[in-house]
Amino acid sequence: MSVTPQEAVDAANEVFGRHPGRRALHAKGMLCRGTFTPSAQAAELTRAAHMQGAPVPVPVLVRVSNGAGNPELPDYAPDVRGLAVKFELPDGSETDVVAQSLPWFAFSTPAGFTEFLLAQKRSPAMLWRFPAYLIRNPRMVAALCVNLPALRPPESYATLPYYGIHAFRWVDGAGGSRYVRYTWVPEAGEVRIGGRAAKQRGRDYLEQELRERLGRSPARFALELQIAAPGDATDDPASRWPADRQHVVAGTLEITSVQEGAETGVLVFDPTNVTDGIELSEDPVLRFRREAYSESVSRRTAT
Repeated sequence: MSVTPQEAVDAANEVFGRHPGRRALHAKGMLCRGTFTPSAQAAELTRAAHMQGAPVPVPVLVRVSNGAGNPELPDYAPDVRGLAVKFELPDGSETDVVAQSLPWFAFSTPAGFTEFLLAQKRSPAMLWRFPAYLIRNPRMVAALCVNLPALRPPESYATLPYYGIHAFRWVDGAGGSRYVRYTWVPEAGEVRIGGRAAKQRGRDYLEQELRERLGRSPARFALELQIAAPGDATDDPASRWPADRQHVVAGTLEITSVQEGAETGVLVFDPTNVTDGIELSEDPVLRFRREAYSESVSRRTAT
């Protein structure tokens, strides 16, 4: 079974509704500004410009978000959260890292993710459709056990780890290479709250909390790399590399302020937007995302 970008966006719109000018997924979010400072180890692993430890940290544009495609859903609803970072490179170009808050992305293909989206569509048929989906896809039962705790409302966008679901090939200055996966690890630790406490904070408490937090001090995340060993699958985002693989801290993200005003123009955070020294793996979900984003953009900008 295969799926087209149009069908994938159709599925998101079917589940969450169509909302003019909004993303098909991660529709509710806020933009922030900050910097990224690479570690010395990062420069040893890739020749990418933003990992070379320049005297001035790299400016970044950050978007934190809720995962649903309906921007009206409240922050206290169980949901995936997103952290997308756009690095502004010295030559004027940009490169992106896109991550989300569930520790296990359990889909090997775009079709698998699309089927899961449709299985969640709220209707009377969901009472039998979702159990039937789990019977056909037994791996999802294990994934739900891992991911359900991560759907609890967070205290803050700044108190969540965010996982990059894809592998990328990092190439160093001598031509050596290795595959890595990204995790943003919060300096403040992982803190979640109960659903009742979250509801008491209001529909938009995550934006309000982050504004207040950044008014006191920056929110910081370490960019942690997990490095693949021979035999680890690099083309399947559903594969889980063993926890004992080498981990390296590649740098520190510091979110310093909220970017005020409505999002203007068409802003896309695309994990396939890489730069010299970082290459895409053969992951079919990763390579599908650019076309799906293009389809979503065309709908967002349609008049």
